[in-house]
Amino acid sequence: MVHLEKVNGGNIYDIIELKVDDSQRKFVSDNKMSIVDAYGAMTGGGNAFPFGIYDDDTPVGFLMIGFDVDEYWEDYPEIAVGSYNIWRLMIDRRYQGRGYGKAAMKLALDFIRTYPCGKSERCWLSYEPGNHAAEKLYNSFGFVPNGEKDGDEIIAVLEL
Repeated sequence: MVHLEKVNGGNIYDIIELKVDDSQRKFVSDNKMSIVDAYGAMTGGGNAFPFGIYDDDTPVGFLMIGFDVDEYWEDYPEIAVGSYNIWRLMIDRRYQGRGYGKAAMKLALDFIRTYPCGKSERCWLSYEPGNHAAEKLYNSFGFVPNGEKDGDEIIAVLEL
């Protein structure tokens, strides 16, 4: 059964070893860098929730959820203030095409709707132009581009 487990001392190395296909590396940061980003956000007063995506005992991907902004984040998009975001989502190259991305998105939204950092009206995410698989997945959950960008990435928003 697909579930999320917090990244911790017992699973961090398994999560770091997960990789996307070479053709997808331009679309998502590696998990080691994502965990560094989470630590940086938390030391700056921000909120980050890094999770391993598991099928029973097998790690198949990585998911990170954030909330609001932190003191180190410069040039953040307006939507970030007071909103949850799906900061990272990746499925290891060995497990793609099996529905894990869709299952992880559902679990992410279920977690967000527990409002661990307080109530919010929106969840947002961003994706690289040309990442059509991600765009299709996010659209299927109701995320709609709002015209903002995070760097070069397209921002899409879901009303909670």
